[in-house]
Amino acid sequence: MAEEEETELSDDQKKGIAKWFLVNAPAGEIQYVSRDLKLVLNDDDVYNEAASEAFPVYNKSHLISLKMPGGFGDVLVTSYGELQDNEYLDPKTAQVAIVDHVKQACTKVRPATDEELPSAYVEEYRCALEAEILKYVAEAYPKGSCSVYCTNGKDVEEPGSDFDLVVVIAAARLSPQNFCNGSWQTIWNIEFKDDIQKLELNGKLQVGAHYFEEGNVQLDTKHECRDSTMFQCVNNKCSDLMLPMLLELMCEYRIRSPDDTAISVANLIRRNETAYMASLEESYCKLSDNTFKDLRRKLPITRTLFPWRNTRQFSLKREISEELGIGK
Repeated sequence: MAEEEETELSDDQKKGIAKWFLVNAPAGEIQYVSRDLKLVLNDDDVYNEAASEAFPVYNKSHLISLKMPGGFGDVLVTSYGELQDNEYLDPKTAQVAIVDHVKQACTKVRPATDEELPSAYVEEYRCALEAEILKYVAEAYPKGSCSVYCTNGKDVEEPGSDFDLVVVIAAARLSPQNFCNGSWQTIWNIEFKDDIQKLELNGKLQVGAHYFEEGNVQLDTKHECRDSTMFQCVNNKCSDLMLPMLLELMCEYRIRSPDDTAISVANLIRRNETAYMASLEESYCKLSDNTFKDLRRKLPITRTLFPWRNTRQFSLKREISEELGIGK
């Protein structure tokens, strides 16, 4: 029977395979993967098409942070700040970064227009929350980055309407010389519901790690959580200086405090992320006692323990000799 001839892959098939490898590269390793893929493909056109489609997906899913020229700091590459192709808003500086995805570099910066920024009312809440999140990230993730975006209701000018903010936190520890890379990503969607004076938080946490010294071990874990709090009013510590009638009016019209609201939200985020980190650490401590033991069969197929202290009762040679009648 003649051997079947090998079918050459089409360019589209090659591009699809290359794109899959690029998109699924571990944190901080896409440049290494792309370098090897380029050699394997040996076709610049196919590689360039795959890279142009895969790198934007990878950069946004891994929430990479890029340094902006001109001393404006870093910008997070995320779909929440994406204005159009290759343009990403940095809310902290009100700048728009133009990004080269394949080179993973910010090439140019321009000021954001008024239409690209939230109203003054929403910005007050966004800015206050960002200030608290920056404090938290500096404490919990020393090399992390964060931004707060308005994703809905950015034109709201005064109390009475709902709007949404999104907190994005990303941190990575890359040490390829030690054969390990890791990342932490959290996205918190915060709904400001004016009619019920309530804020609802929906969090998505993702942790990834890759160890590849004489092996290939990866961790990819995800967690979702929900929480809520109320709009915070002006702090009552000023009440000694206010007339009782003024205090009554404040309670009636609920003069809100963006700063106190931001502190409340940041505390909830801190509490939930700390609890998740503690649960991960606890599960790792139990790996040797539970998980690894579960990978082994507790009993052999005979459902009886093997008598390790008296193995002389088992003799393959004796059993074969008896079966074949040898030595009789």
